[in-house]
Amino acid sequence: MIALAGLFVAAFLAATPVPFQSELVFLGLQAAGWETFALVVVASIGNTLGSCITYGLGRWLSEQRDHRWFPLRPVQLARAEGWFGRWGLWLLLLSWAPLGDMIVAVSGVLRVPFPVFLALVAIAKTGRYVVLGWLGAAAFSV
Repeated sequence: MIALAGLFVAAFLAATPVPFQSELVFLGLQAAGWETFALVVVASIGNTLGSCITYGLGRWLSEQRDHRWFPLRPVQLARAEGWFGRWGLWLLLLSWAPLGDMIVAVSGVLRVPFPVFLALVAIAKTGRYVVLGWLGAAAFSV
């Protein structure tokens, strides 16, 4: 059970601004014989909740737009709004990718409705771990 808690923490941190990777923990536990389904469930929940924290930080940041220290200049914010205007909410399906945390935070800044955010991010994060589990199972069964 401690191993699954470790995976949850690793997946959670990986979806926040804290630089962390959960794939090695996932694959290590899979190689050690943990059931892939359980690993996918725990990692997906942890990673999705971590993205909710990043989204919340983005929402908080959106209220700070008028401060000098706001991390996005008006030009950058306009560019992000343009991305969302062009690609829509479907960008959140890339929340698993290397720049996914930025997409998640910007969705918070732009105040994407939380239920829509949560559904798309949960699909993306779960899909990522399903593929990782499938690849790990293929690699470890050889």
